[in-house]
Amino acid sequence: MLAAALATMMTVAMPAAAQAKGPEVRTALTSETPLVHGEYLWDDSATATGPTRIVVDLATEQLHVYRGGVEVGRAFILYGADHKPTPTGTFPILQRKRDHISNLYGAPMPFMLRLTWTGIAIHGSEVETNAATHGCVGVPDEFAARLFEIAKVGDVVTVTRNWRPELYGEDAAPSPQPAPPPAEAAAPMLPEPDLSAL
Repeated sequence: MLAAALATMMTVAMPAAAQAKGPEVRTALTSETPLVHGEYLWDDSATATGPTRIVVDLATEQLHVYRGGVEVGRAFILYGADHKPTPTGTFPILQRKRDHISNLYGAPMPFMLRLTWTGIAIHGSEVETNAATHGCVGVPDEFAARLFEIAKVGDVVTVTRNWRPELYGEDAAPSPQPAPPPAEAAAPMLPEPDLSAL
C-alpha cells in the first residue's frame, strides 16, 4: 500500500506569498488518498538542499518534514493523551539516539529525536487507531529511520495545530470516527393526545 502511495506522489508548488508562521514551504507532497494510521509518504528524490525543518500538526495528526522548503516526508502520528498532552511550541532537536529506552516508562523509543529534557521526543512507534503516547510524537518505524538519517541536533521542530490549512486542508485530517451508540435508547415519542373530545 505504501509503494502505491509513493508511486502516485507528486509535488505542488506554493507561491511565496502564501507562507505562514513556521518554515517556508515551496512544494508539498500529495497523494491520491489521505494518510491513515501507520502510513507515510517519503520522497527525497528532488535532492532539496537547505535546513531540515519539522512540523507536527496535532489537529491533523500528521508530521511534515521539509528540506529547503520542499516537503520530503509526511506521516500519520500518535501524540499525547489528554492527561499527558504533547506540548506545542518550537523546539530544537536536543539529542539523537538510534536505540533509546525511556527512563520514565521503560518503553523502546527507536530513532529518538529529543525535543525536551523532560522526556518529549519524536520516535518510532506502532501508529495504531485509538493509541496515544505520554506526550511524545510517535511515527511509523520506517519513517522514523528515514527522519533520523536527515535530522540533526539543532534542527527546529514546530508543534502546532492546523498547520497550513490552505495547503493541507480537510483532506489531511483523519477520518472522523463514528459516534459510539448511546448508553440508553431514547424514550419513544408518545402520540399527541386527542383533545377534541374534551
